[in-house]
Amino acid sequence: MTKISIISDKNLKSKKIKKTVIKILNIKRLNIPKLIIVIGGDGFMLQTLKKYKKSNNLFYGINSGNYGFLMNKFSKNNLVKNIIKSKTTTILPLEMIVTQKKRKIRCLAINEVSILRQSRQAANLSIRIGSNFLIKKLVSDGVLISTPAGSTAYNLSVHGPILSLDSKKISIAPISAFRPRRWPGKIVSEKSKISIKNLNSFKRPVSAVADNVEIRNAIKIDVKVQNKVKFKLLYDNSKSLQKKIKLEQLIKETS
Repeated sequence: MTKISIISDKNLKSKKIKKTVIKILNIKRLNIPKLIIVIGGDGFMLQTLKKYKKSNNLFYGINSGNYGFLMNKFSKNNLVKNIIKSKTTTILPLEMIVTQKKRKIRCLAINEVSILRQSRQAANLSIRIGSNFLIKKLVSDGVLISTPAGSTAYNLSVHGPILSLDSKKISIAPISAFRPRRWPGKIVSEKSKISIKNLNSFKRPVSAVADNVEIRNAIKIDVKVQNKVKFKLLYDNSKSLQKKIKLEQLIKETS
């Protein structure tokens, strides 16, 4: 039988589910090469994906957190059947390159890159797409760049658009835009190279956050889709990631 890796978060619920999963797989045969079963919440899944970014593994998430948008619901009786019949969704992350005063830092973001004011004063930012200005001066609490997979997370909370997985788009959404007043943001091609510059880094410092990794005192942030890194997630046939996104779209339209 092919060896399957089982990784769990450290909380009691995750550990309990892990013990149950090990017992099930010791009884029932499951032969899926390079399968990693991840037990935890969305944050733990993001952490695990980045840890194994250089691998070509398949990831099947089991939710032990709250909503678990990237995860599957645990079913003790149907676990093996659900994994065998699951569908693969390929996710491309964003690559964030942050320029500070003396160094550059590179990070991956599966959900979003968020640029956030670091002090009580609003951030002053310019945004370019390639060599062209999207906006010369945005006064706001920050700006958020989201992948389709992350468009129902923080992006939706700041009134950004929900993107279909096959849209080949990324979203740029302001966070509490002050000038231009209520600037709605922009949906751009996944081939776009986005450059955000802090126009007053001394007086109005900003942080750049790739999912849950924060880089403070960012002077310039370059963001693009990194198509050399591909994450393959398995979802139960009845509740694919695409279906979850469509459900969020329906909720948004009726609310």
